[in-house]
Amino acid sequence: MENILPALKISLLVASTATFMIAVGGLFFAYVLARHDFRGKHLLDALITIPMVLPPTVVGYYLVILFGREGLIGAPLFELTGWSFIFTWQGAAIAAFIVALPLMVGVSRSAIEAVDEDLIQISYSLGKSKRETFFRVILPLARGGIMAGIVLAFARALGEFGATLMVAGNIPGKTSTLSLSIYTAFQTGDDHLAKKLALILTAISVAVIYLASKWTRS
Repeated sequence: MENILPALKISLLVASTATFMIAVGGLFFAYVLARHDFRGKHLLDALITIPMVLPPTVVGYYLVILFGREGLIGAPLFELTGWSFIFTWQGAAIAAFIVALPLMVGVSRSAIEAVDEDLIQISYSLGKSKRETFFRVILPLARGGIMAGIVLAFARALGEFGATLMVAGNIPGKTSTLSLSIYTAFQTGDDHLAKKLALILTAISVAVIYLASKWTRS
């Protein structure tokens, strides 16, 4: 258990942090893409979706370029604070956020687009603002799809491997998640530990997918 609990703790910390960012940012992007037409909409959609197409290691490489000590964002941050996202659990959370965001946006966008336009227009005709209409009409009616998107994003963040390895490394007790620990155990010939970790990750993923399916049907 001493090799399992740290990896489980880090995985849950990384996935929960990433999911919180996804729930906020993903819902915003889903609403914007579903309810607004603007210049650059298709480009924004492509940028959000592309992590699903690119190999995770390529996504991780781009994140290193952005957040590394010499990166576009990482360099100024390191100069100001002396701290870097690289080789930290926060870096792993960012990697999980980027990789899992397309799931949240895609599912939530579909749910928002499925809301009856007549109900939205009735809300406007009654003097409700876009903000009030969103919270009183759109959000309650799209809630099932939004929750499904959040849950699926959590599952994807929990199992992230390639981008996490590139950004956060595989430091035991610090950045080594369940996925990375399975890889390490397999590489070192500890099949018993690898099997245990794989079963734990599989059980969590199955439970999460079941919840997502249940919310989607509702």
